[in-house]
Amino acid sequence: MTIRIVAGDFSDPRVAELVRVHFTTARAATAPGSAHALDLSGLRSPDVSFWTMWDDDTLLGIGALKRQSADHGEVKSMHTAEPMRRKGAGSAMLRHIIAAARASGMSRLSLETSSWGYFLPAQAFYRRDGFVECPPFADYVLDPNSVFMMLDLRKS
Repeated sequence: MTIRIVAGDFSDPRVAELVRVHFTTARAATAPGSAHALDLSGLRSPDVSFWTMWDDDTLLGIGALKRQSADHGEVKSMHTAEPMRRKGAGSAMLRHIIAAARASGMSRLSLETSSWGYFLPAQAFYRRDGFVECPPFADYVLDPNSVFMMLDLRKS
C-alpha cells in the first residue's frame, strides 16, 4: 500500500460519503449533546485544514486540524475507512497532522473523543502516539461522555 495524503476535495463524492459516515457513526456512538464531530460545513471553516488519504484511487481516510490559537491546534475528524483499519493508514494521517501543526508553529495539539466503548480503540491509538488526558480546552466543558487528550509538541 502506498499512502498519499493531499488536501481534501469536498466535491469528490467519495470524500463527502466518508465524512458522512464519520459524522453519523460518531453521533450514533456518543451521548446526545456530547458529540463534537464536524460535518462537511464544519470542515470547510477557514480555521480547519482538511486532508484525505489515498492508495491510488482508493480513499483510505480523512483527517483535519483545527487552529484553536496561534500555538494550539485540535485534531478533528480522524477517520479511517473500515477495510483500511489496523494497516498503518491512521498512523500516517496522525503523523501528517502532527507535522502540519508543528510546521504552522503550534506547540500543543489537543483532541476530544468520546468516553463510550466504541471509542476505546481511538483512545488507545492516541495514547500510543504520546497523547495524555487533560482538562477540557477551548470551548469544551467537563463532560463524563468526553475524554480530552493533549500532545506537547515541544517534547515529542
